Amino acid sequence: MAEEVIIFLAAFVAVLFLFSLVSRRIEDTIITAPMVFLAAGLLLGPGGIDLVTLTAEREFVLLIAEIALVLTLFSDASRINLRALKGSRDLPARLLGIGLPLTIAAGIVVGVLLFSDLTLLEAGILACLLAPTDAALGEAIVSSKKVPLRIRQALNVEAGLNDGAVIPVITVLVTIAITEELQLTPGFWIVSAIVQIGLAVIVGVTVGLAGGWVVNRAVEWGWMEQTYEWIALMGIAIIAWIGADVLGASGFIAAFIAGFTAGAVYQHIVRSLVDFTKAEGEILGHAIFFILGILSYLLIQNFSIIVALYAVLSLTLVRMLPVAIAMIGTHLGTATVLFLGWFGPRGLASIVLLLTVLEEAGTLPGMQTISLAVMATVTLSVFAHGISANPAIRRYARHAEALHSGAPENEEVAELPGRRGGAIDSAKYGSYDRSGSADLK
Repeated sequence: MAEEVIIFLAAFVAVLFLFSLVSRRIEDTIITAPMVFLAAGLLLGPGGIDLVTLTAEREFVLLIAEIALVLTLFSDASRINLRALKGSRDLPARLLGIGLPLTIAAGIVVGVLLFSDLTLLEAGILACLLAPTDAALGEAIVSSKKVPLRIRQALNVEAGLNDGAVIPVITVLVTIAITEELQLTPGFWIVSAIVQIGLAVIVGVTVGLAGGWVVNRAVEWGWMEQTYEWIALMGIAIIAWIGADVLGASGFIAAFIAGFTAGAVYQHIVRSLVDFTKAEGEILGHAIFFILGILSYLLIQNFSIIVALYAVLSLTLVRMLPVAIAMIGTHLGTATVLFLGWFGPRGLASIVLLLTVLEEAGTLPGMQTISLAVMATVTLSVFAHGISANPAIRRYARHAEALHSGAPENEEVAELPGRRGGAIDSAKYGSYDRSGSADLK
C-alpha cells in the first residue's frame, strides 16, 4: 500500500478517535461532525501542514467515495415505504416532483448567468450535482422532536430519495458530454444512456430480489447472526454496483434499485440497515468530508467572488424559491415554508458524484469551474446549516407550539427511520421480528 494511503488512514483514524471522545460533549453545540472532519482535512492537507495528500491516489479516494454513496443509496432506497408515506400526503411528492426539477432548472439559469465559461450542458451537470440534499448535515432537524413530525419527515424522505432521482439525469448529461467531446452522433448517446440506465435497473432488480431472498431465508431458518445481517446487505449493494459497472451500466442506479427492491419485498432488511447506518455508514460519511477538507486547498487557491456567489445562491434562491413554489396549495405557514427551503443542505452525494464525473468526463472545458462551485457550495453548507440548525430549531419550535392542533404542520404521519438511524415508529411503520417479516399498519 502506498505511503500516501497509509498516512491518510492513520490521520483519519486519529481524527475519528479524538472526535469520538468528545462526541457527546459537542452534541448540543453548533459544532457538527462534518465541520470537524472537513476542518481537520483542511488543517492536515496541502492547505494546512501538508501532512496528508491524495494527489497520487485518485483511485483510492474514488473507491472510498463510491462505496460510501453506494451504501447510502442502497440504504435510503430500502427504507422507501409507499404505504407508510401515504400519511405524509403530498409534501415529499411535492419536494421531489416539483421542487427538485425546479431546483435543477434554477441552478442551470444561475450557472449560465454567472459562469461565462460554462456551456448549457455543463451548467446542467453542475445544477444536478448540487440538487441532492443530505440528511446527515440536517440530522439535528430530522431527529428533533421539537419540529413537527410531518415537516422533519418531509425533509428526511426528500434527502433519502433525491440523490437516487438525480443520478439518471447526471448519467444522461455526462453521456451526452462525452459523446459530444468524441464527436459521436446524437443517436449514439441516446442509445448509450438508455442502455446504461436500463441495464442498471435490470441488475438492481435481479440482485435485490435474489440477495434479499437469500438473506431473508437465512434469517428465517436461524442460520444468520443478527450482527452479520448488515454485512450481507452491504454485499448485495456492492454486488449490484460492480455487476452493473461490468456491464457498462450505472452502478449507482443499480445499487439504488437493488435497495428499493430488497426493502420493498423483504422489509426486515430495513432494521439491519438502520443498525448499519448508526456506525459503519457514519464512518464512511466522515471519511468523505475529511477528503473534501484535504482537497479544499484547491478552492482556496482558486477562490473567486463569482464561485462564492454561486454557492450562496445555490443554498438560498436556487433551493428556497422552488420549495416555496412546490408548497403552494399546502396551506403551510410562511415560517414553515422558509424552514423547509433553508434546510436543504448539500453533502455526501454532491461530493461523490463530483469525483465520479471528474473520473468520467474530467477533460470537459468547464470541469474546473464545476469542481470549485460544488466544493464551495458543500463547504458553505456544512458550516451554514450546521451552525444554524439548533438556533433555527428553537425559533421554529416556538412558532410550531403556537399552531393549533389542526394546522397542516401537525398532520399525523408515519415516522420512518432516518439515514443516521432514527427511530422507527412500529405502531405506524410496522413491527419487526427475527422471522424477517413486517406487520405494516
